[in-house]
Amino acid sequence: MVASSLGSTAERRARLAARHRLAAPARARSAAEAAESLIALHGTDPASVYLAVWARTGVVDPAAIDRALYEDQALVRMLGMRRTMFVVPAGLAPVIQAACTDQIAERLRRRLVQQLDQAGVAADSAGWLKDVDEATVQALTARGNATGAELAADEPRLRTQLVYAEEKSYGGPQNITSRVLMLLSAEGRIVRGRPRGGWTSSQYQWSPAGAALRGDPSPSPGAARTELARRWLRTFGPAPGADLQWWTGWTAGQVRAALGQLRTAEVDLSGTPGIALADDQAAEPAGQPWAALLPALDPSAMGWQERGWFLGEHRSALFDRSGNIGPTVWWDGRVIGGWAQRKDGEIVFRLLEDAGSDAVAAVTAEAERLQAWLGTVRITPRFRTPLERDLSSG
Repeated sequence: MVASSLGSTAERRARLAARHRLAAPARARSAAEAAESLIALHGTDPASVYLAVWARTGVVDPAAIDRALYEDQALVRMLGMRRTMFVVPAGLAPVIQAACTDQIAERLRRRLVQQLDQAGVAADSAGWLKDVDEATVQALTARGNATGAELAADEPRLRTQLVYAEEKSYGGPQNITSRVLMLLSAEGRIVRGRPRGGWTSSQYQWSPAGAALRGDPSPSPGAARTELARRWLRTFGPAPGADLQWWTGWTAGQVRAALGQLRTAEVDLSGTPGIALADDQAAEPAGQPWAALLPALDPSAMGWQERGWFLGEHRSALFDRSGNIGPTVWWDGRVIGGWAQRKDGEIVFRLLEDAGSDAVAAVTAEAERLQAWLGTVRITPRFRTPLERDLSSG
């Protein structure tokens, strides 16, 4: 057992400040550096990627993030942990692909083939789907980049319809276009390109995937899971092994196998057993208090399943019913409130506890800085939470 101070709440908050690039002295210099520090940025809500980078750099603008994503290709948007969309450093994409995404792709293909069988689309649904896959990739390669509708015009079989949730009000026949494109993306054959519209848009074009997504040679699944577990412990540890299992979406056996390949140490997290890397037990130097306005689904809020040590009693106001966290206000390593943008562009916040006058002043300064950075851009989180709805409607 290592010294209990490593697992203290104060030490965990000090690590979060430095390793998540939230304290001013630790801020990153680029979007890629910010993403590397966090392993991945949540990409389900497009605006969250940009806001997460802003919070950790202070100066990087949306155009620079666009360049990292679509020109330099330093960042890649891909399906990853927990079947969730992430933006990841290009060099880490092969690890996440082998550790998480390949298994997701296998399930997606198996399920789609079953549904094609049930609908009687073809005598050999698996073979039919492979033919559609190849034709779609060829059409995309010829175009360079394309929307789903454009690819369906080139490959009409993408307009094949399957009936989903027929008994539900939202159910009915749907083209398989998005299902096939999601599958090809999960298999690392195509990637999301530039959105249609601004950086808050979720209407993406598609592009052929580069060889870097797979790696040469590709890591084995076991080796990839070990490397991802190592990076997670470095970024989010010390923490319970159950948090790693939740974050990755792996089975308990896969977590045990990955951790078994690492040199780890047990840590007492205020009465809860935790894990740290054996060579990562030095205390993080204490710094000055810091404030941050983090976006919905920010990786610092979504890195753990057990969040009591930084969230306190604020879950009901800041999460939706599906477990998605909304925009949060942080003060020195803990969540103290939430924020929103109103229709006129004003950034407003509400503190859910009394954190003192220094906290109010620092949070106010961050809100003003964010409002200036956003300019005329208006953002609405994809997943609305009670506090965000209340603030934005004021």
